[in-house]
Amino acid sequence: MQLNEETCPVPESVLGQLYRVSPHGLAELVASVPPQIRARLAVYCYRRAHLASIGLAIAASCDEDDLAEFGGNLGSDLFVRSRQADTITESHQTQRRKISLSTGPIRELPPLEDD
Repeated sequence: MQLNEETCPVPESVLGQLYRVSPHGLAELVASVPPQIRARLAVYCYRRAHLASIGLAIAASCDEDDLAEFGGNLGSDLFVRSRQADTITESHQTQRRKISLSTGPIRELPPLEDD
């Protein structure tokens, strides 16, 4: 069975840069992408949970017509959401949860008895 996975509209190297870029560098990197590819990229990223905040930030630099053309109703909704005052367009790196590790044993096991 083969899945119909959507292909990324930009090379993997550009997608990797988007994932690692600081919030201030995102606008500059996105500006280097042509408008129609940018709209496709915004929809592509928004459809993936780990890239959704990047998708919103990219959508903020897109025209509504381009987003609607490539994303349909989702593209139109993405346009509106990207322009809401309370939308955070920072990189996903600032939204990551901190990982905490246990400092002690999870549970005590009784000693093994020899038979």
